[in-house]
Amino acid sequence: MKKNQYLKAFAAFGLAAVLFTSCGDVPQAEIDQATLAINEAKAAGAEVYATESYLALEDSMKAVIETIEAQKTKLFKNFTASKASLASVAQLATMVKQETETTKEELKNQIQAEIAEVKSLIEANKQLITEAPKGKEGTTALLAIQGELSTIEGTVSESGSLFEKGEYLASLDLTKAAKEKAAAINTELQDVIAKYKANTKAKRG
Repeated sequence: MKKNQYLKAFAAFGLAAVLFTSCGDVPQAEIDQATLAINEAKAAGAEVYATESYLALEDSMKAVIETIEAQKTKLFKNFTASKASLASVAQLATMVKQETETTKEELKNQIQAEIAEVKSLIEANKQLITEAPKGKEGTTALLAIQGELSTIEGTVSESGSLFEKGEYLASLDLTKAAKEKAAAINTELQDVIAKYKANTKAKRG
């Protein structure tokens, strides 16, 4: 009887050892998979275009790693919960990557629309220059405006270069600045022309 009891106890201990061993191995494959997913999100530009989500992703991974390190110090290690957490991190990384790509596409569309508007304003301003009064002071002012338009065109060109490099936020900032300046010039020219026409009409009257 005692021999059988010893054998049963030994078998039970052996089974427990197998279970603990299966739960006690560091989940390196899952760590690698989550790390790869995070790196892919980062490579897509998540740090720049989905900053908050990416920082939350990094925090989640850091927390899981800390939990794993804590388990490694225990006699009977169990990484089951950590494996599930790592799977969640990998899934979250995929979502962050998708968010990044979506944001980039939205920015690209916005930049292209803004550039089209700026170019339209530039052409409109060039036409208004031909209609503006050409007196001594007027000619000097128009020359200055032409110089400003040349600067705006240079800014649009620089924005396009940044766009081609994938630096969408910087490209958008430049485009917005160019559009704001072009719109201000457009308003100024229209006001000058309107006043000139009103004065001419009054003199004739």
